[in-house]
Amino acid sequence: MKRILAIVLVAIALFAVPFTRPAFAGNAAKGATVFNANCAACHMGGKNLVNAAKSLSKADLEKYGMNSVEAITTQVKNGKGAMPAFGAKLTAEQIDDVAAYVLEKSEGGWK
Repeated sequence: MKRILAIVLVAIALFAVPFTRPAFAGNAAKGATVFNANCAACHMGGKNLVNAAKSLSKADLEKYGMNSVEAITTQVKNGKGAMPAFGAKLTAEQIDDVAAYVLEKSEGGWK
């Protein structure tokens, strides 16, 4: 009985894994479009017009623990402080794309 249960669990795991989203699934090129339409008003050029100390520079992202897709995705989805939540406005894919774009641009100094 334990062997059958183990086989069933392995089969489920093998079947489910290909359908999970990868942790870094964002498309930075698509993210640029979403960023320009939704984020650039406050974050043009990687700046932060509301709180200048919390820009989208690589150093600030690292300083505030926002230097991962997961952290940026959570921030964009749920908002925080003066930043509004975009979880109801953008799809999960769009949010992943924005996160990829922000990380890519921060690596290049927003040039």
